Amino acid sequence: MKYFLIAGEASGDLHGSNLIRGLMMADSEAVIACRGGDLMEKAGGRLLTHYRSTAFMGFWEVVKNIGRIVRSLSECQGQIREFKPDLIILIDYPGFNLRVASFGRKLGIPVYWYISPKIWAWKEGRIKRIKRDVSRMYTILPFEKQFFDEHGYSTYYFGNPLVDELEKLRPVLSDRGAICESLGLEHKPVIALLPGSREQEVRKILPAMVSVVKYYHDYQFIIAASSNIDRELYTGIIGLNPVRVLFNKTYEILAVAEAALVKSGTSTLEAALIGTPQVVCYRAGTISYLIARMLVRIRFISLVNLLMDKEIVKELIQGDLNDRMIVKELNSLVRGGWKRDLMKRHYDQIRAMLGTPGVSGRVAADMVLALREKKG
Repeated sequence: MKYFLIAGEASGDLHGSNLIRGLMMADSEAVIACRGGDLMEKAGGRLLTHYRSTAFMGFWEVVKNIGRIVRSLSECQGQIREFKPDLIILIDYPGFNLRVASFGRKLGIPVYWYISPKIWAWKEGRIKRIKRDVSRMYTILPFEKQFFDEHGYSTYYFGNPLVDELEKLRPVLSDRGAICESLGLEHKPVIALLPGSREQEVRKILPAMVSVVKYYHDYQFIIAASSNIDRELYTGIIGLNPVRVLFNKTYEILAVAEAALVKSGTSTLEAALIGTPQVVCYRAGTISYLIARMLVRIRFISLVNLLMDKEIVKELIQGDLNDRMIVKELNSLVRGGWKRDLMKRHYDQIRAMLGTPGVSGRVAADMVLALREKKG
């Protein structure tokens, strides 16, 4: 059967790549086309459009680039018409994918959604469109299934796919000495900087992260850089500060880090599963942030705090993301800090909530089975 997958950012590319492998195992005749990233292509999908062309963060940034987004949607629709898939699989990325779901339904193509949109945070009214256009929804956080159930829409939860990724790397991540040697690290404790996978995020968040380097002479700072961002952007922000930039080594860097500054998003959960104490950082454009404050209904922005329904990791947002506040929180997390062991104990609870390895394979097998049953 033919599958058309759409992911709009780095985390979606990662999970999409694992899903592609699962689909190929469950369906030996699978033919897969995708809009995503390098990982999905490497896994065996025919990459039609890279996500970097429409990776915009924030309300105002989306409005400014609406023309490009509209053109991208039209391009996507043309690709679907030409490919004629048996199934469209959407991966997160709701603003774009909701429109694709409607398009797919009108063409009579089943639409499955993997990594459900976070309508529990804002735009709850989107549930009506999801009920109408999406045949099958897969959630990756325990509380999401309950949310959709309360709205009369059945979903499927097989665990969180990050568990799979970290299980594959466990033998590598457990050998700290080997990682330090392979990365060419100094004999100093590490503080990891994860400023996000979009240019807009890096421009707004990384300067604040780098501002604290001068207070930690006995540490080495390493940026877990995203391959879709030019090195020059990082080095331009770093300036003369002693900060290293390493691409595509996020898990390894987190595994050896004593603490991390992490942009809100999937990376906060990755840090928790690896066991790295963290400070969550977020800064958006002023207009986008003010709009978000009016619309978003949740108490926290990090997945760690949302899962536990209380503050486990400190969230430094907008004006609070400054050197004074970052230093205060980092000092509580580095070795000897009062929050360090407490945070690690909470991480143990989170690991237990997110299921056992094999998530991507279970989701893919369910998709193939459900599609075959639908086709009779």
